[in-house]
Amino acid sequence: MTEKASPVRVAVVGAGGIAEAAHLPAVRAQGGEATTVAVVDVDLDRARAVAARWDVPHAYGSVPEVLAEARPDLLIVCTPPSAHQEAIVTALDAGVSVWCEKPPALSLAEYDETSAHEGPAGPYVSYVFQHRFGSGARALREQVTTGGLGRPLVGICHTLWYRDAAYYDVEWRGRWATEGGGPSMGHGIHQMDLMLSLLGEWTEVRAHTATLDRAIETEDVSMATVRFANGALVSVVNSVLSPREVSYLRFDFSEATVELNHLYGYDNSHWTWTPAPHRHGASPADLGAPDNDEPSSHTAQLRALLASLRACERPAASGTDGRRALALVAALYQSADTGQPVTPDDLTPDNPYYHSMSGKPATTRSTGDKEAHHV
Repeated sequence: MTEKASPVRVAVVGAGGIAEAAHLPAVRAQGGEATTVAVVDVDLDRARAVAARWDVPHAYGSVPEVLAEARPDLLIVCTPPSAHQEAIVTALDAGVSVWCEKPPALSLAEYDETSAHEGPAGPYVSYVFQHRFGSGARALREQVTTGGLGRPLVGICHTLWYRDAAYYDVEWRGRWATEGGGPSMGHGIHQMDLMLSLLGEWTEVRAHTATLDRAIETEDVSMATVRFANGALVSVVNSVLSPREVSYLRFDFSEATVELNHLYGYDNSHWTWTPAPHRHGASPADLGAPDNDEPSSHTAQLRALLASLRACERPAASGTDGRRALALVAALYQSADTGQPVTPDDLTPDNPYYHSMSGKPATTRSTGDKEAHHV
């Protein structure tokens, strides 16, 4: 009889809301495949309080401490964006894999610098793009891969959310140096990653951005047209000004339209599969809709990540696969600022938008205070 592998030892860095709302529950839901051994925060009292609520045995005030003393196999980084790189690099250099909240980095340069600390066979850093991992997305991806719905032609990828002025009272939000961008970077990146995981490589972006109503440095709305290598054209809108919130994706293929209408997560009931007129009478199942129903969630992505770690394989949403959405955001900002289309080949190290989403030199990041280290 094969002996069951020991649980993957997990440490959670950043004792804020997303840790308790998503990551700690996701670890607990793995059925013994993983266990949380420590919570880390620069506010040690906060770390201890979260650890106590979740029956986690240890709390620490720094990443080097937890790596040296708790010896985790996986570090989950839940800090604000400007604190991502330091935690990731420290863990990778210690031989520990990382799962990090979005956005992956503040710039493509930072992403590439961080990736250089991975080993050829690990450790790896992957990023939270949980919408890829629900059964609806997996089923549609299979249909795109096999051509079961015909050619992708037209798409919509809209993240229309609402964040009031008080949301931006948190010091690091709405600033290029500490958040890396506005809703294109911090909100719509989830839907854009799902779009890219379904449609593949993008080839051109034309975009506009504006700061219409919030007192922030970054945009509060963006609109773009994205052209894909397969010929499809997609409308992309990201907003924090929309009182009726919705996350809406639509993909028109030659054989069917597939739609996803949700907010912060979906199950199969949020998907609609509509046959083209010449396939009248075809059921969702005929079009490839899944029988099983697994919602999109941190739990689903973590399950896949743990399987990759055990197999010593690079996980999804890492490496070039994790970089794709960040590159699209950089192109969106460059196109909006310059009024010109942007292609992936334009995003080279001699391009200012490779180094900063604003296209301007990065300013000093305010990460010394306690508020900047948890979300």
